[in-house]
Amino acid sequence: MEVELIPGLPEDIAMGCLIRFPHNTHHVARRVSKRWRDLIDGGDLHRLRKQSGESYRVACMVQARTTEAWAGERKRQTVYGVSVFDPVSNDWELLDPIPGHPNGLPLFCQLAGTEGKLVVLGGWDPVSWDPVRDVWVYDFKRKSWRRCADMPSVRSFFAVGVMNDVLFVAGGHDMSKNALKTACVYDVGRDAWMEAPEMGEERDECEGVVIGSEFWVVGGYNTDAQGRFCGSADVLDLGSGKWRTVEGAWFKGRSARGCVGVGKGGGLVSWADVDPAVRIGTCAVGVGDRTILRGCARPGAASGLFLVDAKGEMEAIDVPVEFSGFVQSGCSVEL
Repeated sequence: MEVELIPGLPEDIAMGCLIRFPHNTHHVARRVSKRWRDLIDGGDLHRLRKQSGESYRVACMVQARTTEAWAGERKRQTVYGVSVFDPVSNDWELLDPIPGHPNGLPLFCQLAGTEGKLVVLGGWDPVSWDPVRDVWVYDFKRKSWRRCADMPSVRSFFAVGVMNDVLFVAGGHDMSKNALKTACVYDVGRDAWMEAPEMGEERDECEGVVIGSEFWVVGGYNTDAQGRFCGSADVLDLGSGKWRTVEGAWFKGRSARGCVGVGKGGGLVSWADVDPAVRIGTCAVGVGDRTILRGCARPGAASGLFLVDAKGEMEAIDVPVEFSGFVQSGCSVEL
């Protein structure tokens, strides 16, 4: 005999209660009973939250956090952690550090969000500055990190996109600073990497975005160009598995990292151009039909955080001082 989900309540009403639990209570709710744990861990609760419109996206950001340490004389050391902003409740949270990383996140690591999970990939060791292949996954329903299969090869400043629990990685540069046109795919559920076809062009310091059933790798530059950003994009059709090059997709001479958006007509736009207040150090994170923008008006100025709605109207967000540091990169996670 199956145990009642909530004793004394009809099944449909009990399920309706459970799917309305705030996402930050799920790590506790899964301890109530085996059935609750199976619903939460197995993904059924997340699926039902999506179907009922109860799920929503939070913004996850690689953010600087300055600490002070003694080493003969006082010095300041900037470390990076993952800050989470909930645009529904306006709450902020700092995720627990990755196990075994006392010096913070790898520098220039990339983030990608899947259903209920955050993936941290690559970057540089913050002490040695050596590039790493590490992959860590944070499970919001368990509030814990898990070490996963390493990236197949070392690459830095690469593009990443995600669709249906699968990550697409392309471009960047290798240990010798050679720009790459290679690509690979990571299945989060299976914790397995696979090779993907190569792009048509080398692209270092590029940006990734998924549009419909296509993975766009925008801008960047080849080995010989070294910082002279191109205006093209390589596009992977996720159905056929074939790449094509789109000329004039981006602004020649400008970096696409952190600021690529998709306009109403389907073309690429720069979030750095939406308002002078965010034109420097722009980092955009889409949260459903809204976008979280972080940036500043001029070099050295304090960064601001803004919420842009579906109509393009921008509103400043009050930020606690402990979450006011520089944002390096970000993504959203549906919870």
